[in-house]
Amino acid sequence: MGRKAVLVIAASALAVLALAGPARAGGDVKKFVRELDILTGTDPVKGKLKELLDDKSSTRLVLEAAALAKDKKVSLTYNAAHVLALAAAESKDLPNSEAFFRVCMDYAAKLQSPQMLLEAYGRLIDVLYENKKYPESAAVCRELLELKTDDGKPRIIVRAVTDRFGGYDFIEDDAFDSAKRLRNGVHRLLIQAIAKQGKYEQALKLVDNLIKASDHWLERQLKGWVLREAGQYAEAAKVYEDIIDRVQKDPDVTPEEKEEYEERYRYILSNIYVDMRQIDKASEQLEALIKRKPDEPGYKNDLGYIWADNGMKLDEAEKLIRDALDLDAKRRMDTPLKGLPNGAYLDSLGWVLHKQKKNEEALKYLLKAVEDKAAQHIEIFDHLGDVYESLGNREKALESWRSGLRVVGEGRRELERKEIVERKIEKLSK
Repeated sequence: MGRKAVLVIAASALAVLALAGPARAGGDVKKFVRELDILTGTDPVKGKLKELLDDKSSTRLVLEAAALAKDKKVSLTYNAAHVLALAAAESKDLPNSEAFFRVCMDYAAKLQSPQMLLEAYGRLIDVLYENKKYPESAAVCRELLELKTDDGKPRIIVRAVTDRFGGYDFIEDDAFDSAKRLRNGVHRLLIQAIAKQGKYEQALKLVDNLIKASDHWLERQLKGWVLREAGQYAEAAKVYEDIIDRVQKDPDVTPEEKEEYEERYRYILSNIYVDMRQIDKASEQLEALIKRKPDEPGYKNDLGYIWADNGMKLDEAEKLIRDALDLDAKRRMDTPLKGLPNGAYLDSLGWVLHKQKKNEEALKYLLKAVEDKAAQHIEIFDHLGDVYESLGNREKALESWRSGLRVVGEGRRELERKEIVERKIEKLSK
């Protein structure tokens, strides 16, 4: 179960954005809010969210609406608060985004709506997580886990059940809990947020409790994820090897699902073997994936790259990477990315050419790689710096490495690369 499982955006909220774009930008903020309050829809219009955010005056209306809501000068409906929460989140205005989401959370709890709880709590959990606010994300997880949705009011709750003939019937449910079906997923999100804080022992204890309660391979997959986050690669690899075997033996998983899960976990396993510097085992997993899906460019690129990075089979590595670029170009033909090569794959090609001492040619591809906004990674700038150094261009090498330091991520590999680059800069600066 991925983190994105809780990223549910209400169709009605997105449809409202179609009517809350730049045309409303010059209007009164109270009128803006009233229109959000009364309008609903069924067709999500995701592009309108971007349109709202791109217009500066519309963004101003979101901020003014937040001020009015805090001063109790305006009462927001669920839909209005949800739209404003999403807009504020996209603008990285986390305090106002949380304030709007909390309006949604209050509605969801009062209405005992599982869907609204998922949209309000779940989306806020992810917004905080994505912005590296891990303690805050964990706190919202705990709020939902401890939420009491039964306010004592008499209600008749009915739910559909399947009878023994395959038909449906409805029964009264005296123990209805609107948050119940969300709790397992929220437990998983809580564990991830705790692990991201470096509290690996606590995260592992919590995931072991999940496994004791329900020994399913999904819970074991979460344990493998935590172990990898903790840098316990050998233990993580064992867990994923076991998961692949369990998935294949699970009678409740269809053959198509088994293939999908096995593919996913073999790919993760290949990366863990790279972390462990066990390149032969990583190669074995990727070769199996390529055999299964020969038209998947990612697998060919990864195998070519790890061979190049370790000085292995350089001619074969170059062929794999060029194949990956060709396959990716075909895949992009009918998309807005048509004609724009994948920066990560260009980096791989530049790197294998560097390993073959073809630095002039390598430079050409690496310069194209860093033009890709999606390829702004320290590793690529590090490669560019190495090529410049090999060509005797000291200043350009230092410039490239320093550019890499400005885009360092939070992952373990990124931080290890950061230390390497800093040593290179110190050495070449003397």
